[in-house]
Amino acid sequence: MVQLLTPEGQRVDNTEYDEYVKDLSDEDLRGFYRDLVLIRRVDAEATALQRQGELGIWASLLGQEAAQVGSGRAMRPQDYAFPTYREHGVAWCRGVDPLNLLGLFRGVNHGGWDPNEKNFHLYTIVIGAQTLHATGYAMGIQRDGDVGTGEEDRDAAVIAYFGDGATAQGDVNESFVYAAVNNAPVVFFCQNNQWAISEPNERQTRIPLYQRARGFGFPGVRVDGNDVLAVYAVTQQALNAARSGQGPTFIEAYTYRMGAHTTSDDPTKYRVSAEVEVWKHRDPIERLKSYLVHENKADQAFFDQVDAEADELAAHVREGCLSMPDPTGDSMFDHIYVEEHPVVEAERKEFAAYHAGFAEEGGH
Repeated sequence: MVQLLTPEGQRVDNTEYDEYVKDLSDEDLRGFYRDLVLIRRVDAEATALQRQGELGIWASLLGQEAAQVGSGRAMRPQDYAFPTYREHGVAWCRGVDPLNLLGLFRGVNHGGWDPNEKNFHLYTIVIGAQTLHATGYAMGIQRDGDVGTGEEDRDAAVIAYFGDGATAQGDVNESFVYAAVNNAPVVFFCQNNQWAISEPNERQTRIPLYQRARGFGFPGVRVDGNDVLAVYAVTQQALNAARSGQGPTFIEAYTYRMGAHTTSDDPTKYRVSAEVEVWKHRDPIERLKSYLVHENKADQAFFDQVDAEADELAAHVREGCLSMPDPTGDSMFDHIYVEEHPVVEAERKEFAAYHAGFAEEGGH
């Protein structure tokens, strides 16, 4: 397993991956820490809002921040990400306003951001479906001639996010086949958080997940998913390979889901607290903080400033969520087709007439 920072925050050498982090400045490293702290605070605020009845559901990323920030920051602007429904950290790295994420889970929009503006696709609820979308998009990039040109601002790659449970889905395995035989420029990024809802790894696979890639004909690598530097380095290498025409890579980010699968789940029903306690000592934020302190790359004033910024962000998220207007009923007919469609417009009129009938009768 690739690791550049131990759980205690000590830097370890790795001849293959050191080159990908050697040029990171102290400001870059502090930026990683800021990302981790801010997105965890957004996650905590969203969980609280759901518990207070302001969101219908929320999928927490608690414990998986380094996997998402490390991989998200490894992308170039022209790269394209296809997420599941938990990639709040990747969304943050791609410039998506956290309020757009909350709007989706509040039920007032269907995503709220332009995927082509952010190069970050809308969240996908169907388990594993986004890997096929990502592979198809990657094949499109390839056919457009934007792979292997040697032009840094042109060559592009795709990264598809999914969890360990999704590896048992047909869509994921089919995407592996298509990506391999077409040499598609796609990175399959699996966040192995140990639990597919209530099913542990041993109920899902007989071998480490990253080894599955070998059977499809492309490389796989396991990285410490709580080590933001290692994730950044491994993802950089995989994306570089994809952009240069070397085809797909499977990354297994070995991490842990500290909270529930979603806010409708109770993890105490299927796992023991001792397991959670072990992983608390591998916390990605504390790991990076220890490294920054030990190497004199950040002082207490910096940490205090980040905490204050996190408080401001949490207040912004809460206020913005509570003030979101409810959509009108007929808005469900918007954006179905690019151009106006007669069937949709007929349904819109029928819907409006139906509701107008209630008003005429004095009902609600």
